[in-house]
Amino acid sequence: MGKKRFWVLIGIGALIVIFFILVSNILEVGERLRGVHEYIEYGFYGLSAILVYFLVLNPLRIIAFSPTFTVDAMLSDDNKRHKIYKDAAKVLISNENITDEDKDLLKGSINNSKELKTSLQTVFTTSIRTNINEVIVRNSKSVLVTTALSQNGNLDMLSTLIIQIKMIKEIVELSGFRPSYPYLAKLSVNVLVTSLIAEGIEEIDFTEYMPTKLGETLTDMPFIKTISSSIIGGISNSMLTCRVGVITQKYLYNDNKLLNRKDIRRMAYKDTFKLMPKIITEGLTVFPKGVASIFARPFKKRNKKNKESEVDE
Repeated sequence: MGKKRFWVLIGIGALIVIFFILVSNILEVGERLRGVHEYIEYGFYGLSAILVYFLVLNPLRIIAFSPTFTVDAMLSDDNKRHKIYKDAAKVLISNENITDEDKDLLKGSINNSKELKTSLQTVFTTSIRTNINEVIVRNSKSVLVTTALSQNGNLDMLSTLIIQIKMIKEIVELSGFRPSYPYLAKLSVNVLVTSLIAEGIEEIDFTEYMPTKLGETLTDMPFIKTISSSIIGGISNSMLTCRVGVITQKYLYNDNKLLNRKDIRRMAYKDTFKLMPKIITEGLTVFPKGVASIFARPFKKRNKKNKESEVDE
């Protein structure tokens, strides 16, 4: 209990830090607008309050008040365990994101404890997992493009923060459940850290870490150097966002005990290596073809193999 309380307090602290970061950035811009006209400043504050509610506070509310599917590993009463699975199945059956086939599968096994657990495993590891991976790819691509095109560290931080909160909300809505509060606390720390990293990445000169000749060549071509640094920064931020999404899915499996920890860990690694090539190759399509191909080439073959393996499955 002490460990759970510790993580909940850490999570609350992380949310408070996120709130102060948002407020400080809003006040900083508002002070600049005051020089134009005070009513423009007030209008900006009003617009910011609306955006913060819809982009941050409302998604957090949806996440926090969603049901949780948590099974105590020490629970030995089969009847109580079956009741938890049954309640979870009812939530999934009422979920609009679940296919009719999955709903029929759950309805057909809802009164049998062993069959219901198997049905829940099937639903979580097939259709729900596939849909969650699509959400992770879509939001990671958004982070890649947004932070690569942006040349402002604060904007990178805010966009990464907002997109990751949106991604977690979509995962919760798709699966019908949220991670337990201790896991949500860990997630909030992950989101805070990746957002701060996104701000710092903008200041890194990646040409210093490239092979000497390549770095010198890019330095001699400022435009190409800027694009290359932006793309590398975008890829780095998208990888961190992908990790947050995979961790969210992992926490859901840790809570419901439908899979053992070894299987969950293996699935998390597999999803990460499968999703990243797709995120990078598809996300780089908005950039100049010549420059983007340099960064996308190593991932294209891997992405093609992943698609072929999905077809075979």
